[in-house]
Amino acid sequence: MRLLTILIPFFLMSSVIANPTFREKQMNFTRVREAYSYKEKIVDKTLTGHSISRDSLRIYLRAFKTEKIIELWGKNISDSVFVRIKEFSICDISGSDGPKRRYRDLQVPEGFYHISELNPYSKYYLSMGINYPNASDSIRGVHGHLGNQIYIHGSCISSGCLAITDDKIRELFVYCIEAYNSGQAEIDMTIYPAMLTNDNYSGLISDYKKDKDKLSLWADLKKCYDQFNQTRVQPKVRFLSDGTHEVK
Repeated sequence: MRLLTILIPFFLMSSVIANPTFREKQMNFTRVREAYSYKEKIVDKTLTGHSISRDSLRIYLRAFKTEKIIELWGKNISDSVFVRIKEFSICDISGSDGPKRRYRDLQVPEGFYHISELNPYSKYYLSMGINYPNASDSIRGVHGHLGNQIYIHGSCISSGCLAITDDKIRELFVYCIEAYNSGQAEIDMTIYPAMLTNDNYSGLISDYKKDKDKLSLWADLKKCYDQFNQTRVQPKVRFLSDGTHEVK
């Protein structure tokens, strides 16, 4: 019995060591440790100020190209609605209004995406991959020449990516790690040409009235924008076979 009493704590300890958390795995990387050193207290204070627990954090990202802003929305697992917890200014962004449709067009994508990877070895300090091309891009883009490797990253230079400086990517990286660590399977991100207020939307429609590709995408984005602003509940998006979306 005494031997059993000694072995049980040993096996429990071995189990913990053998199964590190997502955060613990990320802390093996020097730049991630630096990010936590600089930003963990700020992240904790911000979440606490919105009554959000690190252990139940869920996040959603919205980016607006014209305004050069990434919004971070968060909630607890048990909460029904999101609250805006942070806004990150974009230091540099390339391209113009409209989605990315081919390799080397320097466009930042527009549409419905998710974070596909966290890269602690980026040449731009830290970076977060965006799953471009998504299902719609693959249908509507130039087949075989879509390009890839679109990121949110540090530094302040863009060739189709969202550059937010080393300081801001540290903080956003910590939020993402904490969301994954608390069990979030996928961090969604919607990228807009601009904040789609009625005035902005009317202006875009007027400026690009002959561009059916842009108009179609923006109509879907407008529905998502309005619905989320009204409800603070993330809409469900389904990709359709013609490259459009069902938003509900």
